[in-house]
Amino acid sequence: MDVFINDVAAFLPNEPVNNDEIEEVLGRINEIPSSTRKVMLRNNKIEMRYYAIDRSTGRLTHTNAEMTALAVRKLKPYDNFELKEIECMCCGTTTPDLLFPGHALMVLGELGLTDCEAVTTAGICICGMTALKFAFLNVATGCTKNAVATGSDLASSYSRKQFFTPGALQDVDLEKMPIRAFDAEFLRWMLSDGAGAVFVSGVRNTDRISLKIEWIENISYAGELETCMYAGGVKREDGSVVGWRDIESLDPAVAGFKFLIKQDTKLLAREIVRTATHRALARVIRKYNLKPEEIDWYLPHYSSGYFRDKFYNGMKEINFEIPYEKWFTNLAAKGNTGSASIYIIMEELFHSGRLKKGQKLLCFIPESGRFSHCYMLLTVV
Repeated sequence: MDVFINDVAAFLPNEPVNNDEIEEVLGRINEIPSSTRKVMLRNNKIEMRYYAIDRSTGRLTHTNAEMTALAVRKLKPYDNFELKEIECMCCGTTTPDLLFPGHALMVLGELGLTDCEAVTTAGICICGMTALKFAFLNVATGCTKNAVATGSDLASSYSRKQFFTPGALQDVDLEKMPIRAFDAEFLRWMLSDGAGAVFVSGVRNTDRISLKIEWIENISYAGELETCMYAGGVKREDGSVVGWRDIESLDPAVAGFKFLIKQDTKLLAREIVRTATHRALARVIRKYNLKPEEIDWYLPHYSSGYFRDKFYNGMKEINFEIPYEKWFTNLAAKGNTGSASIYIIMEELFHSGRLKKGQKLLCFIPESGRFSHCYMLLTVV
């Protein structure tokens, strides 16, 4: 059965935060201005982002489930659509409000929905896509007539100064900064908050465009590569990770870092482009006989503007060059919202009036958690 995306919605909390305001909103660690902020912002090319934070109090204004529900409420796949018609809710997030119950159940609670299948997918950037793939397959196999898939993240909950232990990330010269501290602060200036949702159905729109899902491919290299982006633990020098439950095994000097979002930046630089383009994209090209000239729009979710040219060059090296004029991204204006990013990119393009019948959209979502990548092909109908 053919499956279509009939509407895409996004929710971004509060007013946008520019680069000069970011540290005042998140708060200064140890009340000292960061020496890494300007370096990171210059590299990541993000100019505006959104935080679910009250600027006057520093308290969170939304939960992850609330943001997700607000995105779902904005879906209007057809006239007189009612939320109670949703048969399956698939929600992906990196930053749920609770360890359990699952995020999708908390979203159903916010929406007041009952008699609805609920699936939570965990992970980092591609968990929003694993949610969409479940929704896609559920409708394609006739298990449900429709489904809603979401991606959402509340990264600021990990980035506020209240989340950092006293003495963490002392302001020191970048050249001398211990790698753990650098890896922990690296993502503080890149991640922000948001939620997105899509309505998936076996029946396409008759009065406006729909996006036919041709295929979704999730490919992981976790079986051979170390953990790269993580939270809830500490990475040892040998590459193994100690989880937060095993507190007795943690060095007291680094135990305070266990719940910060961290990135092994050296591993990231070595593997992200190679695995995403030379391996994952090359595999997709072979499987579907994909040709770059067939792609009208390329929707990449790269975490930082630093990687834009690197991914382009990686694609060029495997003879799959897509010129920049076909790229569509809103990273600079909307920020890196993790698993919500591709939804927020799709929402802007879907409602832009720029899509034409027959055009093909290739979506790219890399994840550095343990190097898992997603590619999705859509056709405008």
